[in-house]
Amino acid sequence: MNTDLNGCSTRTKTMIIKLSKVIFLTNLSVRNLIALLLVGLMTGCVAAPGYKGSAKENFDGAVFTNREPMHKSITDILKLGWSLMTQSADWPANITVTRQEVPKARVETGISVSYINHSTVLIQAGNVNILTDPIYAERASPFRFAGPKRVHQPGIRLEDLPPIDIILISHNHYDHLDTDSLTRLVNQQSYAPRILTGLGNSALLDKIGLVNHRELNWNDSEQFKGTKITFTESRHRSGRGLTDQMQTLWGSFVIETTSGNVYFAGDTGYDKHFKAAKEKFGAFALSIIPIGAYEPRWFMKDVHLNPAEAVQAHLDLNSELSLAVHFGTFQLTLEAIEQPVIDLAKALKANHLDEQHFITLKPGATHVVRPEN
Repeated sequence: MNTDLNGCSTRTKTMIIKLSKVIFLTNLSVRNLIALLLVGLMTGCVAAPGYKGSAKENFDGAVFTNREPMHKSITDILKLGWSLMTQSADWPANITVTRQEVPKARVETGISVSYINHSTVLIQAGNVNILTDPIYAERASPFRFAGPKRVHQPGIRLEDLPPIDIILISHNHYDHLDTDSLTRLVNQQSYAPRILTGLGNSALLDKIGLVNHRELNWNDSEQFKGTKITFTESRHRSGRGLTDQMQTLWGSFVIETTSGNVYFAGDTGYDKHFKAAKEKFGAFALSIIPIGAYEPRWFMKDVHLNPAEAVQAHLDLNSELSLAVHFGTFQLTLEAIEQPVIDLAKALKANHLDEQHFITLKPGATHVVRPEN
């Protein structure tokens, strides 16, 4: 995703240009402060349209809410931005990805899961191809010149993907809803994939020219060729700028296939919704659970699992196999690039679980669950 500054007022544009010129002439601490101010100014120009429907259990008429309220202010978000600029661990600038085999066009039996990068996963089951939160952009950001930059290329090139039937978008943060990736993907196919996402996101999809989409509230479902997909609760937030926070809905997805149930968590903090999903849908053959972007905990605990909580989610879901995602592609928070995998191994050991129950895959690698089903 990228933007010019068309959404900014003339006064704001002028201030951004002036600060951009000054930033390279200052010392490091002042530079960080100016950079934070720039981010604040610019993200105020790129807010997404919000949901315009009537009040619901999880929507008060203005913003969406979680089961348990969050208490994070704009000041907290800016404080987080400062800590990310000044306290983040050093990540490598580039990691070489070894190309894997191109996925099959279709999978009839079993559940095939291919890890691409971040939270982008290809799920193939029952001759249906599903892609989650696709991001192929260089940055998880509204800007070409700033924001978290990928440290490795996607494990499967966009042009090597099989025909995609359904795209699942868990929420509208830039590392999960990348408009450039969506338009490229749709344009390369002979038919438009069905896009399923939370309430309020249709306006943004309409704006970029996508038509075959549906927005869902929690517990809304859609059928496709014997596969049933339900949008379910998660604990997170939304927003693409400073002025549209919590105005579109976030969530997870349950995919009921002929070979078993799949859970895609999206982004989430820990809460009762994992147990609720198991109680409603039964045990899961595969769960796709985030393990990264969890420090500092004073902010991230509400919205991102740490690896220990991810293992607890795996247990709550009674998952036969879980796949770790949301780590190692973009530096979004304070922890080192290797820390999520290290902490996952510790959490599995603490729960007397073998590492084969909760796996990581190299970008582009594929794993098949229940191949005989």
